[in-house]
Amino acid sequence: MRATRPSVALLAVALLAAAPFAAPANDAWTTPAEAAGFRTTPSYADTLAYLNKVAAASHGQVSVQTFGTTPEGRPMTVVVAAKDGDMTPDKARAAGKPVVLLQAGIHPGEIEGKDAGLMLLRDFAVTGKLAHLLDHAVLVFIPVYSVDGHENSGPYFRINQNGPEKMGFRGQSQYLNLNRDYVKADAPETRAWLGLWNQWSPDLLIDIHTTDGADYQYDLTYYTEDAHKLPPSIAAWQKTTIEGEAIPAYEKMGHLASPYLEFKDGRDPTKGIENFGSGPRFSTGYAAIRNRAGLLIETHMLKPYAVRVHGTYDVVRAVLGGINKDPAALLDASKQADAWAAALSASSNASVAVTFKADPTPKPFTLKGYAFTQTNSDISGDTWIQYDPTKKKTYAIQSWLDLQPDASAPLPAAWAIPPQWTVVIDRLKAHHIPYTTLAQAATVQATQDMLTEPKWAEKPFEGHHLLRSVTISPAPVDVALPAGTVIVRGDDADAVLAANLLDAHAPDALLTWGYLDAIFEPKEYGEPRVMEALARKMIAENPALKAEFDAKVAADKAFAANPRARLSFFFEKSPWYTAQKVGAYPVVRLDNAALQQLH
Repeated sequence: MRATRPSVALLAVALLAAAPFAAPANDAWTTPAEAAGFRTTPSYADTLAYLNKVAAASHGQVSVQTFGTTPEGRPMTVVVAAKDGDMTPDKARAAGKPVVLLQAGIHPGEIEGKDAGLMLLRDFAVTGKLAHLLDHAVLVFIPVYSVDGHENSGPYFRINQNGPEKMGFRGQSQYLNLNRDYVKADAPETRAWLGLWNQWSPDLLIDIHTTDGADYQYDLTYYTEDAHKLPPSIAAWQKTTIEGEAIPAYEKMGHLASPYLEFKDGRDPTKGIENFGSGPRFSTGYAAIRNRAGLLIETHMLKPYAVRVHGTYDVVRAVLGGINKDPAALLDASKQADAWAAALSASSNASVAVTFKADPTPKPFTLKGYAFTQTNSDISGDTWIQYDPTKKKTYAIQSWLDLQPDASAPLPAAWAIPPQWTVVIDRLKAHHIPYTTLAQAATVQATQDMLTEPKWAEKPFEGHHLLRSVTISPAPVDVALPAGTVIVRGDDADAVLAANLLDAHAPDALLTWGYLDAIFEPKEYGEPRVMEALARKMIAENPALKAEFDAKVAADKAFAANPRARLSFFFEKSPWYTAQKVGAYPVVRLDNAALQQLH
């Protein structure tokens, strides 16, 4: 969705000039963005220079570190900020301090989080304006996640956005969107990030972005995952601390906030809002399957950059303020969440929801928007919506933000992955999912999914043709597991994460991303002259097969006109095809008896 408003450029200039955000009196600590009047955002080198200056003056409260290297060879930087020397994961846990991972620039054109973070760290560690910001928490801050994308900057990457003058590119240097890469972990940056996550095991992830979409009064919208996607303790903590405390505190600072606004029809906001459909490939969706709280911040792209940066500054300190009031509540929520996930597989027929659908019953929602007009466009042939930001208007609309569980993945006692499927095992390692390896071969009874009727997306997405649909038929099998087979237990805190990687029902499973497409490819085929004879033999032995074939010929014109498809009808029902085990999903599920047999 795109928003149009009159004289955007002139309005931006006027608002920037009028913005009541003065740089600190001590010019030595003015950030680069402040010094530029928020017309520009600093380069990566200038960002690191400022951070190193803050660290040097922080009396040990700020540490600048490297946690990875980008494809173009740049260092990936993380800043740790804490009091009392609690600068490592072990010290943070020993001190009873929750760890907050704050990240900016995963989409480098949406860079408010970087400039707000510089201001926050300065005011915490140097000026003392926010001296109590981290009394009871540790901040792990990524100033720029997609560093190569950040350095690939220019004025033409964010057509919908009001400043700064130059913005980074949405993709990293391999043209991957890092905010779709959390599960498949293709990018080196994602692998580095996963290492950082596994090192710190943060209790809260805050991911800073800028919207696209409609125009409205709010300077910021926010998103937390629906309660059905979360451990109960995390859902409760988010509702109490983020929605109940932090957002109201943010608005008391003079801002206006709303839940994330995804309009059902971008041409007409009065038709209501819906859930935008986050999943594990997104930041907060990934935090959810790691049993952790997540907060997506989306500043409004049409507000001046100064407003957006200060809004980010204020919402982050509001969230940290809520944590400071009761740090134990967040730590307890994380602990309970891990215990909840580890216990899921203990019940009979255990499962976890992996897809979600809109709750059919909407709720009333008050939209603080602007007046707008709708014009029949002779360019697009569609409706052109134009907003008038000089005329505030409130609309009573409906909200379909709430979700309900849809498809579920079974949670077994364990999953078994044969050693030849290295692409799967590699991802288990990247996500730090614990597993054991069989020292010797064994044959056990397992449940294996047979996958038929696969259909792929026509166009690539993030370098893959996604598996859009497949029929899943579980069946009991006696399976020979070779030595080296990887066993992932279901009674672990990472069970929900494992299910989302390994189960065929999961929308971000490695199967969905195409890493196991080879299982759908028969490697042997029948010559037409051979199949002609085989078809007649099969019909003679099974007259019902002839009736089934004739019915398909009569009902399906494309099939009837395709000689190869007609012969394949018989080949795919023959032992020469079934012996190839086409569509046999190699990740099998073990019950407790099978798991005990392996021990």
